[in-house]
Amino acid sequence: MTRTILLFGDSNTHGTIPMPDLDGAGRFDRDERWAGRLAKLLPEWEVITEGHPGRTTVHDDPVEGEHRNGLTVLPALLESHKPIDVVLVMLGTNDLKPRFSVNAADIGHSLERVVRVIRASDCGPGGKAPEVLLVAPPPIIEVGCLKEMFAGGAAKSQRLAAEVEAAAKRVGVPFLDAGQVVKVSPVDGIHYDAEANPKLAEAFAAAIRAHFP
Repeated sequence: MTRTILLFGDSNTHGTIPMPDLDGAGRFDRDERWAGRLAKLLPEWEVITEGHPGRTTVHDDPVEGEHRNGLTVLPALLESHKPIDVVLVMLGTNDLKPRFSVNAADIGHSLERVVRVIRASDCGPGGKAPEVLLVAPPPIIEVGCLKEMFAGGAAKSQRLAAEVEAAAKRVGVPFLDAGQVVKVSPVDGIHYDAEANPKLAEAFAAAIRAHFP
């Protein structure tokens, strides 16, 4: 029986290529993205990718638009794709932008709120709630064309994994630290180079098999 996993994330779930400038962001080919690789590693699962560049945890973006708010769009996505067995949540990087004025602890609590919405929904099999795998994104670096957009975020991002892990413990869901698997690209300090894709796919596949056998 095929099960369904929803990948709920931002540009790094979308497959955005590291950006040398702000003129436009490319995207890895479908089979090269970590999401596409994950689907091949999990043939018994339907893998649905919902990665939106610029997506935040719970914040309307005053510059790029309120539609970037993950919490706002989440209920519609859950209902659209139900029944969903598992939601993999990897958000928090965009919250590091100074326009949101939050710290790592705030981001952890925001992710806790996102998980609680998922776990309170009836969008899993049989009207139950989906399970959740909560992922901390790797620390960022302030470099390249996104340096000013994320000014001050690098230091905050060093605390992010610990705060996301604490959030996972509070809501009782499994946790994975992507920073132990991959690093951000030195091109823009936010996105992942091509060699990160197979590493992430393999780490996520192993975690999904371990936690949701």
